[in-house]
Amino acid sequence: MALVSIDDARGFVLSSCRRLEPVRALVVEAVSHVLAEPVRSGEPVPPFTNSSMDGYAVRSGDVRNAPSRLRVTGAVLAGDDPGPLVVGEGEAARIMTGAVLPPGADSVCMVEHTRTEDGFVVIEEAVGPGTNVRNAGDDIAAGDEVFAAGAQLSAAHIGVLASLGMEQVLVYPRPRVGVVSTGDELTSGPGPLPLGKVRDSNRPALLAQLKADGFVPVDLGRAADEPDALAKTLQEGAQECDVLLTSGGVSVGDRDFVRTVLENLGGQQARWLQVAVRPGKPFAFSTLPPKGTPVFGLPGNPVSALVSYELFARPSLRLMAGHQNLDRPRLCGRAAVDLPRRPDGRLHLVRVSAIASADGALHVRPSGGQGSHQLHALAGANALAFLPDGEGVAAGDIVEVMVLDAETLPPLAGPRPGT
Repeated sequence: MALVSIDDARGFVLSSCRRLEPVRALVVEAVSHVLAEPVRSGEPVPPFTNSSMDGYAVRSGDVRNAPSRLRVTGAVLAGDDPGPLVVGEGEAARIMTGAVLPPGADSVCMVEHTRTEDGFVVIEEAVGPGTNVRNAGDDIAAGDEVFAAGAQLSAAHIGVLASLGMEQVLVYPRPRVGVVSTGDELTSGPGPLPLGKVRDSNRPALLAQLKADGFVPVDLGRAADEPDALAKTLQEGAQECDVLLTSGGVSVGDRDFVRTVLENLGGQQARWLQVAVRPGKPFAFSTLPPKGTPVFGLPGNPVSALVSYELFARPSLRLMAGHQNLDRPRLCGRAAVDLPRRPDGRLHLVRVSAIASADGALHVRPSGGQGSHQLHALAGANALAFLPDGEGVAAGDIVEVMVLDAETLPPLAGPRPGT
């Protein structure tokens, strides 16, 4: 079978996935969701002109030639309606941060620049019109489009929506993703391993990655290398989940049944691909009736399963969740050591640690062994280095990396590709 490029495989998969139907969500529960419609403000923020400091509300003309002695006629606290209080000529009002600026006043002098004298306040420095004043609508005007459709809601977005009095927003739901491991060789839990058995690491790792990426993981357990058992698991999972991930059973072994099962279940566009990438060459994809549930058949080797997830499943899930940016960030670094490889017609993805030097340049070196079974090296990596077909990258040369864990990158991370 001819090798398929990553771009062609990715294009096929993405074209087969659709955004989920939007739902109404409580604002307080909508963080990390993506807006399905624009949000407009029905009122200004702040809703009234107010003080940005504790101090005295004054008429700027009265303090032009400070120091100026003004009669204190009242006080306005945060949350108070100033009522009939008006700041007239030669007068001042005590005011707190966030309090309504009373009529007549056009500025606020900080309390640190005043002193009091028997019902009067001495303003010790001049303040111009608008000093320490926050005007109504200074942040958001009534009728503004506050957020566009497609915005991913952060904590700050939630705060803005709350400040507008919104209780619900229309968002794309997080996909529910069922995960099933296949293989008679799999077991789990402590205790001695029978000869020929291995503990299932793919399912726990994929469930954890789904949760970390903001999706809803659903554990569908293990399926034996038996077509009817796998078919039953997939059919039940397709009723409960928006997407299914399987690991194992997509290569050319005698008991690799995923492709056959997907075809027998009436999967639309069922395809078994040999992708021009290492690790992660074998890959299957289909959509199952009755809902057209996408099924990603990931390889069985632990590193290959997670790499295929990053290349194909994660972008598709982000598309379904309404995201516009589907991919992890890519940066350019410099190889700290030789990154050799042999020509084989495939892109090699090397597990690496990306570390910044004192000058901010990003230096890249392997995080451990590069076998598709060597999961420990992936645990120690914060990026994948892209080595195009050829002889590899020499120490000191530029290499492109896909960032897996941005939090572990240093603040200075080198130039982006194309800069």
